[in-house]
Amino acid sequence: MTERLFDGNLQLERPPRESQACSFDAVAARSSGPTVAGLFAGIGGIEAGLAESGLHSELLCELWDPARLVLEQRFDGVPTVADVRELRSLPNVEVVTAGFPCQDLSQAGRTAGIGGTQSGLIAEVFRLIRRRHPRWLLLENVQFMLQLEGGRAMRYLVDELEAMKYRWAYRVVDSRFTGVPQRRRRVVLVASRKDDPRAVLFADDAGQPPVDRYWSDTCGFYWTEGVRGLGWAVDAVPTLKGGSTIGIPSPPAIWVKDARRSRRLVVPGIEEAEALQGFDRGWTSGIGGARALGTRWKLVGNAVTVGVSRWVGERLAAPGSFDADNVPLVDGSPWPSAAHGSRGRAFRVVVSEYPRLEQYQHLSDVVDLDGASALSQRAIEGFYRRTQRSTLRFDPAFIEDLVEQVAVGTDPLFAVA
Repeated sequence: MTERLFDGNLQLERPPRESQACSFDAVAARSSGPTVAGLFAGIGGIEAGLAESGLHSELLCELWDPARLVLEQRFDGVPTVADVRELRSLPNVEVVTAGFPCQDLSQAGRTAGIGGTQSGLIAEVFRLIRRRHPRWLLLENVQFMLQLEGGRAMRYLVDELEAMKYRWAYRVVDSRFTGVPQRRRRVVLVASRKDDPRAVLFADDAGQPPVDRYWSDTCGFYWTEGVRGLGWAVDAVPTLKGGSTIGIPSPPAIWVKDARRSRRLVVPGIEEAEALQGFDRGWTSGIGGARALGTRWKLVGNAVTVGVSRWVGERLAAPGSFDADNVPLVDGSPWPSAAHGSRGRAFRVVVSEYPRLEQYQHLSDVVDLDGASALSQRAIEGFYRRTQRSTLRFDPAFIEDLVEQVAVGTDPLFAVA
């Protein structure tokens, strides 16, 4: 017998579950490796990467039904819980993870701050770890978190951790270091009461990638922008996201410089987006219904890149060494791109956003540029109009291609090669 849930026109089916207001004291470990409890798990980007590093999930918590359905399909046998507020305790695991909601933190979102209705749920994470004090805590969020409220949001996080006697470290990393062609900058924060988080986050640093790492024949951008930003990325797509600034789920577009005229502006498919996040293609394929495609884009856009958490997991299992100058942070100064601290003291760390340089998959390796859907005429025309109102600087050849594509829609005699 199944329980049917409806999210608009989206229909999900799953076996009925018992009440979720429960304690997990009795959950037994299912493997001999380190164990994980994943809060705000989304579709399991953090947990999938940790699994590739030898860790095993004992509990996954996610409120949104479509995301929880993916978790149930991809993490067979792992208990799932919907609402973190209904959890009285966590299983006795070594690692607690939380890619807590970023809607109140991102520039594309409401930027309501750490006290917003979504991101304020981080307090539930602190409530739960006060009872268990896991060996490691792993948090992930948008880079804008460092600037939000003049840095007060980040101060709240580290103050809460230090009140529980945790040492903490964070680092902004770009997902491209994992080899995926997606420019995605995120804050990764690791904390521990017993171990040194610096040996996890700062042991690796490859420095800025060489210029020839990226090919110049393709560039990704967001066609829903164009006035104040467009997320431009060479040989990569800009950050995949759950929605757009004009309120619709939207994939980025790709400018293919040397393609025939009708193939110069294309968009990746959803399975290609999954690959751009480091998931197996089809990771969210169990989602059905009339709104399935938009839902899958939102799921993938909100996820954590698998390779990022794989790197963290490998360092949790085998910490490296940290030997760098510590520059004290002055109270009230902006948060840098990497720092660590404990007991009321914080220090800047000079490292790049590229811990490693794993073998790079060029954009044309991941996206079938010949078979990809063309960006719609309406989207091209709307984007072009926004570029004309913008003070941004654009590649002249890119604008020329936009003008030619706009002409296709305005002049029926215009020949499209």
